[in-house]
This record gives sequence, C-alpha cells and structure tokens, in this order.
Amino acid sequence: MAEIPLLQAFAEVGYQVAGGGGAHGAMAALSRVVPVDAYEFVAYDPDTGRHRSVVSSGHERIDHDAAEEYAALDAYKRAMAARAPLAMPDPGTRRYFRRHLEPYGWRAGLTAPLFLAEGRYTGLLHLAYREAPPEGADALVEAAAPTLAHVTDLSRCVVAPTAPPAGYRAVAFDRAGVRRAVPGTEPSPALYGEPGLAAFARAFIDSRELSRRGLWLDPAGQWRDVRVIRAGVGFQGSLQGAVVAERPCGLPYELTGREVDVLTRVAAGDSNPQIAAALVLSVRTVTTHLEHIFTKLGCDSRTRLTTKALAEGLCRLDL
Repeated sequence: MAEIPLLQAFAEVGYQVAGGGGAHGAMAALSRVVPVDAYEFVAYDPDTGRHRSVVSSGHERIDHDAAEEYAALDAYKRAMAARAPLAMPDPGTRRYFRRHLEPYGWRAGLTAPLFLAEGRYTGLLHLAYREAPPEGADALVEAAAPTLAHVTDLSRCVVAPTAPPAGYRAVAFDRAGVRRAVPGTEPSPALYGEPGLAAFARAFIDSRELSRRGLWLDPAGQWRDVRVIRAGVGFQGSLQGAVVAERPCGLPYELTGREVDVLTRVAAGDSNPQIAAALVLSVRTVTTHLEHIFTKLGCDSRTRLTTKALAEGLCRLDL
C-alpha cells in the first residue's frame, strides 16, 4: 500500500480516538487500510481485574461471557506475551470460535492486545471476517494498537464538570462501589484506605447534590479538606459516580475539633439542647462553644453561621 494513504489513515485513526468520532470513527478510518467485516472492543478494568465488551459493530450478537472466556485462554497469554495480533481459529481458540463466532457466520478472526505507548494494557480488539483476513492485516493492526488502546482505557473514564483543585488528591467511585483513578490527579492514599468511603460516595450519588465540601479527621488524626463532585465514570462516563478529593489542612478560623462538631450540628438545624444530647455535653457548654464560634467566624446569627459553614466547607464529614 502507498505510504502516504497509509499515514493519512493512521493520522485519522488518532484524530478520531482523540475525540472526533471515538471508536467507530477510528475503525472507519482504519478500515481504509485494513478491511474489517465486524469488530469488538473489550476493555480491561484494572480495579476489578475483569474484561467486558464496550463497543462493537457488524455483529448480530455479542455473547457477554465471551470477554472473560477469551482472557482465560492460552491464546490470550500468547498474545499478551508477544504484544501482537493472533489469528482465529487456531488450536487454542477453536472451541471459543465455534461457540461465539462461527454460529453467526464468521469464518476467521484476528485479536490484538491493546497496550498504550507507555506500556499499560487496556484491553483487546477482536476483528471478525466472513473470509480470511486480508494479507498484512495483522501488521497494520499491530501498528495502530497503541492508539486504539485509548478506546478501552477505563482508568481514564471519569467525566466531571470540574477537575479537583490543584494540590488535591482524589479517587472516583460508581454506585456499585467500584473505585477508579481520576485522570490528571494524584491518587489519595488516605481515601484509598478508608473502608467507609464507598458507602459515603453512594449516598452522595443518590442525593440531589452536585457537590459537597467539608472537613474530615482521618484515622491518623490529620484534618483534611474534602471536596465531593458528581461525575460520570466508567466507559465514556456512562455510570453515575462521584469524585472525592482531599488535601491535608489545619482547622480554619482557629476552630477546635469540638467547635467543628457543634458548628456541624448548627448547620443541620439542631437546637442547643439537641446538640448537647448528640455530643453528650451540657447545654451551657454548647452555648459557650457557640459564643466562641460566633466570634471566630464573625457572624451574629445562626442563619449567617450556617450559610458561611456550608459555603466554606466548615462542617465535619463522617466518611
């Protein structure tokens, strides 16, 4: 094939993957140099260690147990070791092929492991043919694989209206509690090790809030400024999720930990007797704490105190 059309096709694949048309646009561009009857992208989820089909075209049906079945084959291990496409059927894939492809009229296939240029594995690309694949298809698919690997990169599939502020570390969750890295943000060891965070994120996702901010005292005794943002996670941000970001901090306005607890109760609408009962304090002690809080925050009413506390994230979050 002429060199210039080949380069043009590969450039178009890169453009489509970057956002022009996604997986289908990329495969349309690739088909100019590698004719394809049908294709399927299978993503590897590093958080669960499992594979699942995410995008396909040309198939009458996709057997959803096929992704994990292929990953258990010796052929998969060979493809991973060689980082090169393998043809189907061969002795190692004949049973798989007969179960998942042959009943739908496919006579040959090509499977390419997808590794980013940096070396990280993201999934598989299955090509299916009514006849034998064209000569040289394996080499061309291998050349395009590092670009196509971005299609199945689930670790970067977090779509949020705003990124966490500079200096914050973060983690993302979906409703099922699956944890994901947040692109462009350093992961938070403190949040990764917090067992109650998945339930906290789920409760936020199920609420009507778009964002939340507050103070968290971690198990090591360090206060952290925590921000929670509603986000889409998973492939193309298709799942409801939340980004939880944090950074170490000192208590603002020279507040004490007990004053933060009292302020949190005030913002929740509790009266002094209710606060006293919840925190196991006397009403007089609560009143004294409130006097100090009013002075430190420069507020003259509970309404203004509540508004300031919620706006600036001065309430305690229990993760």
